[in-house]
This record gives sequence, structure tokens and C-alpha cells, in this order.
Amino acid sequence: MAEIIEISRMGLHEQVAARLRTMLVEGMIQPGAKLNERELCEKLGVSRTPLREAIKLLAAEGLVDLLPNRGAVAVRLTEADVMNTFEVLAMLEGMSGELAAQRVTDEELAEIQAMHYEMMACFTRRDLSGYYRLNARIHSAINNAARNPVLVGTYRSINARVQSLRFRTNQNETKWQLAMKEHERMLEALAAHDAAALRTVLVEHLIRKRDTIIDLMRAGEIYPAAIQT
Repeated sequence: MAEIIEISRMGLHEQVAARLRTMLVEGMIQPGAKLNERELCEKLGVSRTPLREAIKLLAAEGLVDLLPNRGAVAVRLTEADVMNTFEVLAMLEGMSGELAAQRVTDEELAEIQAMHYEMMACFTRRDLSGYYRLNARIHSAINNAARNPVLVGTYRSINARVQSLRFRTNQNETKWQLAMKEHERMLEALAAHDAAALRTVLVEHLIRKRDTIIDLMRAGEIYPAAIQT
């Protein structure tokens, strides 16, 4: 029997979207899999109306594709999709870092530092789920500190489609340790207001993520099995 996850009735479809987002990013719903409404309603303890509203939100974010005659399907990217997406993301992250280093406030810096220390604690406990959530919040906070709403909106819409792939890159211990070191360099550059250094480490970070994802895809470790439709 599916585990029932209780959800408050306040802001129901946003809360359903949050739960589904986690399920998609962390691989509980596999890329390319159809979102079975009956099963999800039972698991989340909601009716189809808020579920369908949540799916629309995730489709707008790029985590779900709405396909004719198939309904909602978890996004599944090709190698070319990954290459093209990360090429743009690396430039957007680099620009975010450069602007954030110049514009970040003391309060924002303190909050990012606090999240970084929480993320380090998750790393020490090998809590990948907690680590990833804080990791994503740190990248978002740096992006927001750039104070460019066009940049922020563009970055979020593109980044959403590769969230699940970014999550998987830290499942290798060596690569996870390297990612943690890169985040330490990010924090140092941000605290020093070193725009060039932060841009460089963010671009390197994204390119390394891209290369790891491509390697995992070629090894069959990201999409190892046929998807049931």
C-alpha cells in the first residue's frame, strides 16, 4: 500500500507541487515516466483537481512535459539537450556570480554563509537530499543577489529542467567532495566581493556538472532502464 503523505489544505496545489518537485528531482518519479494521477492522488492524499493544478505548475517550470495522448511525463533529456542547456546555464551562473559579488548585501552574505554551513553538516551526515536542497537554495540566493530580474527568471526556467540531473552528480563520493570544495571557493569569492573569481568558479562548477552528467548518461547510470508508459 502506498505511503500516505498528509498535506495541509492551505495553498494545497502549491504544496502538492512542492512534493512532486522533490519526487521528480530525487528520482522517485523516473525521467520519462508518466505521472499516474490515480497513484499520486492516493500517495499524496488529495483529489485530482489540486494534483492537476500542481502538474501545470511543474510543466511551466520545465520539470514535466505535457504530451498529446500521453498526459504529463517527467522530463527526460537527451545528451544534446544536456550539452545545450548547461552551455547556457554556465554563462548565466557566471554572470550571476559576477553581479552578485558586486551587489550582495551583508545580510544576504550572512544568510548564504549560514546555508553553506548547514550544507556542510548535511555533507558530513551524507544526507544527500538535505544537501541538495541547501545547494539549490545557495545557487538561487547568489542568483537573486545579482539583482537582475531578467537574469533570475531566465536562469530559473532553464535550470528547472536539469534539477534531477544535478541531484544525481553528487551520488559519487569523490565528485561530491569536489563539489563541496567548489562551494567553499564560491563562498570565499563572494565574501571577498571578487567578481572575476566567483564567475570563474561558477562556470567551472557547471561545466564539471555537465561533464559528469554526460559520463553517467553514456554509462547508462542515469537512464538505465526502459520507461514504462
